[in-house]
Amino acid sequence: EIYDKMACWCETNDKEKTAAIATAEARIEDLGNKIEELTAGSARLNTEIKNHEKEIAANQDALDKATAIREKQLAEFNAEEKDLLESISALKAAITVLAKHHGGAGAMLQLPRSHVLGVAATLAHELQRHASLLQGVLTPSELRLATTFAQAPQDYFDAAPTFKQSYAPQSGEIFGILRQMKET
Repeated sequence: EIYDKMACWCETNDKEKTAAIATAEARIEDLGNKIEELTAGSARLNTEIKNHEKEIAANQDALDKATAIREKQLAEFNAEEKDLLESISALKAAITVLAKHHGGAGAMLQLPRSHVLGVAATLAHELQRHASLLQGVLTPSELRLATTFAQAPQDYFDAAPTFKQSYAPQSGEIFGILRQMKET
């Protein structure tokens, strides 16, 4: 009877152990395949990581270059803005000087010569500095008149009555041109 119990136990235990061994061996094979699969996935991901690191480095380089360009453009913009604000200020001053004496015929003749020369110098400087901006703003005749005045303001001090009569509308035109330049 003990023998039967022992034989039964051995047989049952043998079946259980054999089944457990078969299950474990199948699991080992599945896990081996899983390891190979995950190792291949890991290698693929490592390659992707290296490629992404290269992309990140290239993108960072491009970003640095773009940032440098933007900083340069900002500096240029700020310089141009400062220049334009100075131009506007100079035109305001010239308009103020002319406005004080703008009136009837010969208004420019009532200005001190230094004021007219200062206005002419400001006008010449602004015409030269901002020629491209003023192209669509001033008509060719206005541009000629402003250029003529800027180049030879002394011609506007001629004391001959015929000149004063012909000059009176030009004084107003120059005043108008300066205002137009300031507004643009």
